[in-house]
Amino acid sequence: MSDSNYDYDVLVIGAGPGGYVAAIRAAQLGLKTACAESRETLGGTCLNVGCIPSKAMLHASEYFDAAANGTFAKLGIKVKPELDLDTMHGQRRDAVKQLTGGIEYLFKKNKVDWKKGRASFQDAHTVKVGEETVTAKNVIIATGSSVTPLPGVEVDNEGAIVVDSTGALELPKVPEHMVVIGGGVIGLELGSVWRRLGAKVTVVEYLDQILPGFDGDIRKEANKIFKKQGFEYKLSTKVTGVEVNGDKATVTVEPAKGGDSETIEADAVLVSIGRRPNTDGLNLDAIGLKSNERGQIEVNEEFQTAVDGVWAIGDCVPGLMLAHKAEDEGIACADNIAGDTGIVNHAIIPSVVYTWPEIAGVGLTEEAAKEAGHEVKVGKFPMMANSRAKTNHEPDGSVKVIADAETDRVLGIWCIASVAGTMIAQAAQAMEFGATSEDIALTCHAHPTHSEAMKEAAMAVREKPIHI
Repeated sequence: MSDSNYDYDVLVIGAGPGGYVAAIRAAQLGLKTACAESRETLGGTCLNVGCIPSKAMLHASEYFDAAANGTFAKLGIKVKPELDLDTMHGQRRDAVKQLTGGIEYLFKKNKVDWKKGRASFQDAHTVKVGEETVTAKNVIIATGSSVTPLPGVEVDNEGAIVVDSTGALELPKVPEHMVVIGGGVIGLELGSVWRRLGAKVTVVEYLDQILPGFDGDIRKEANKIFKKQGFEYKLSTKVTGVEVNGDKATVTVEPAKGGDSETIEADAVLVSIGRRPNTDGLNLDAIGLKSNERGQIEVNEEFQTAVDGVWAIGDCVPGLMLAHKAEDEGIACADNIAGDTGIVNHAIIPSVVYTWPEIAGVGLTEEAAKEAGHEVKVGKFPMMANSRAKTNHEPDGSVKVIADAETDRVLGIWCIASVAGTMIAQAAQAMEFGATSEDIALTCHAHPTHSEAMKEAAMAVREKPIHI
C-alpha cells in the first residue's frame, strides 16, 4: 500500500495516547508509518508526567491514608504506617519506565519508525524533525496539550515551591500547607495525594463550585466528601498573585466579583487551571492552517483539517482533553486514512476523577439535558445502601441516572464510588447501544457488587428501587 513518492504513507507528530495509537493502527493497516517525538521516552504527557504517574501516587497514598486514618483498624488490621517518600516516588518512576518501554517495544513490533526531535511543517507533506526532513502522504498532528499558565504567577518546578502538575509529582517532601489553584480534576487528584500523606490542602477556585462540567448534584456531593476528608475551599475566589520568599509562598486572593484581598501562606502552590493545545512551533503558517481562538486545530468528523493530507486528533482539536478520547480518535483517524470507516461518538466520552472515592460521568448532566430541551426523569441511589460498599466501609457516594421522560432513553449517568471509574464503562456501553433506564434496570447484576447501585438508580427512574 506504500506510496513510493513519499518516505512514508503516514507521519504522526506526537507519541502521546492519541499519536502512538494512531501510528500503531496505521502500521497494522499496512501503511508505512513513522512517529515524530521529541521526548526521550514515548507516551507523551499521559504516560510520562500525567495519567500514569499520578495514578501510581494516588494508589500508594490511598494505602498510606487507609493505614493512618483508621480504615485498616476497622478491618482488624493494626498498623502504624511510616512514610518512605523516596520509595513511593521510586515505584512511580518504575511504572512509567515499564509502560513507556512497552510502547517502544510495540513500535518495533509493528515496524513504526521513531523519529526523534521536534517537528515543524515545511509544506503539507514535508516535515522537519530535528535535523532530518521527512516526507509523508498523510500527516497526523497529535501534539497534545500543556499546562495553562496563570498570568503573573511563575512556575518553578525545580524550586518545588510554585509547581504545575509535573512538579507536584516530584515534591521531595510533604508540604505542611499546599494551596491548589483550580478545583478541577488535576488539582483535586494531586491535592488528594499530598493531603493523604499529611499536608493541609486549600483549594482556590474561581467558580462557585469544584469540578466544572460535572453534574451539579455530583459536584455538591463531592465538595462535601472532600471537605470531610480535610480539604479547605475558597470558592468564588481568584488568585491575584503568588510571591516566593525562601521556602514559603504567599498567595494573594480576593473574591471573584471584587472585594478585599487576603493572603495565604503555603509551602507549596500547585497551579492547575487547565491545559492548552500544543500547536506553537509546528509552523502551521507554512501550510496555510490556522488554529482557532483557543489554539485548537479544527477538523471534520473524519479528523481532516482544512489542508489536504493533514489530519489532527487529541488535545489539539476541539473536545474533551482526555487520553481515551485521543486513543479512539487515533484509531479512527488511521482507519479513515486507510480507506476504512473510523468513527468516534463524542457524545459518549466518559470522564473520571481518580480521587477517593472516584467520580465519573458520561453523557449529559441534568442541567445540560434540560438546556437541550429534554424533559427528564432522574433516578438516584446512595452507595451507603449498597451491600458491597457497606462491607468495604465505603459509604460515600451515589449513582445518578438521567433519562428522557418520554422515551426513557438514558441521557447521562454520573456516580461517586470507590470504583466509579470502572462502573462508568457499563454506562457508556449501555448508552452507545441506546439503552433505556429500564434496560439497565432489567439487566441482572452480580451480587454483591458496587455496580448494583447503577441497577438500583435505573430502577429509581421509575421510582421502584428495592433497597431504599
